[in-house]
Amino acid sequence: MKKNQTDIENPEPSQSEAKTHETEQSSAGDFAVAVDLQAEIARYRDQALRAAADLENYRKRMIREKEEAIRFANAGLFEKLLPILDNFELGLDAARGDASAKGIVDGFSMVHRQLGDFLVACGLQPIDALGQPFDPKLHEALGHESDSTQEDGLVLRQLRRGFRLADRLIRPSSVIVNKVA
Repeated sequence: MKKNQTDIENPEPSQSEAKTHETEQSSAGDFAVAVDLQAEIARYRDQALRAAADLENYRKRMIREKEEAIRFANAGLFEKLLPILDNFELGLDAARGDASAKGIVDGFSMVHRQLGDFLVACGLQPIDALGQPFDPKLHEALGHESDSTQEDGLVLRQLRRGFRLADRLIRPSSVIVNKVA
């Protein structure tokens, strides 16, 4: 077969060449779509993992807050009960000076001991400040006295006992602190 001038200037691709060209374009387009889909899958997988991690952190935080709320649920009750306990101790101390009330004092002393044991069992811990170095996180200084036989900054007297509930301060100890001049 002889090719004329127009065939050389405008060569028409054969059908097999056209199909090969279409297949290459289709494969390239499919590859681009597959790459886009893979990127989208990776993005959604990352979002799902982040959401799962956020949910797990939220769950742990809620458990921790619930445990803390349970542990400190009685803090308000203890704060209101402590002044009553203080007055009970003051009355008991005053009654100890009366010899005719010995039986009553002994009975109230047992009640006082039971109440103290109950509060300790509930997690309320007394802060014993007497003879300890002054700690502003645990003590409230109501005044200073000078005692040259004691170190500077030591608690000389405890006027009111402080209390902690677990690691939380419920009430600081009211104290007199040594200040050597």
